Amino acid sequence: MARKPRFNLPGVPQHIVQRGNNREPCFYAVDDYYRYLDDLHDAAVKNQVAIHAYVLMTNHVHLLATPGQAYSISHMMQDIGRKYVRYINHTYRRTGTLWEGRYKASLVDSEVYLLTCMRYIEMNPVRAGMVESPGEYSWSSYPKNAQGRNDKIIKPHPVYQLLGTKESNQRYAYRALFRYHLDDAQVRAIRDALSQELVLGRDDFKDKIEQMLKRQTRAGQRGQPCIAESASIYYVM
Repeated sequence: MARKPRFNLPGVPQHIVQRGNNREPCFYAVDDYYRYLDDLHDAAVKNQVAIHAYVLMTNHVHLLATPGQAYSISHMMQDIGRKYVRYINHTYRRTGTLWEGRYKASLVDSEVYLLTCMRYIEMNPVRAGMVESPGEYSWSSYPKNAQGRNDKIIKPHPVYQLLGTKESNQRYAYRALFRYHLDDAQVRAIRDALSQELVLGRDDFKDKIEQMLKRQTRAGQRGQPCIAESASIYYVM
């Protein structure tokens, strides 16, 4: 079966997930998390990608990122893959692949879904039962976006910056969003778009993307919009 072509639109955020092969871990020790974050930062800068949110789970990674050029994200993920897999194989004296095939990505309608997608990503450890609150988890962007911890990787999206005139106001408003859980429909929409590598957004946004790229943005009917069944992933996706 032919691979789906990537959505490669500069300036439009993408929700990205990459999973460990055969549900196996991609992080074994604290140093591995630090190494991945260093590699992510270097690859993002090199390829002109702005990272807005991330979480490193035991056996998969989520990113929310905006490409500066058409193939920025593809090149970034290739760079990370080469460097990090080489590091893991050398460190643990292993061979072969670390990741389960190629990464998956969906376009995100930033005006409506950007903050929702950020919350979804940073709440992953809570949904997995690993911590009780996102601030307790060390390997995500929540401490930066909500608490102001220094994190060289994160570049705030303009939608996030609209939360307040000062950075402290932005963080306060962002924390307030976490008082409420994402409802089932929001979670399902995010998972469906990501698992099928389609578009998370309003109908008019999807229509615009379809007209621009001449390709399907919705799951279900052959060439027609529909709602897809959600797909489970390791821990909680």
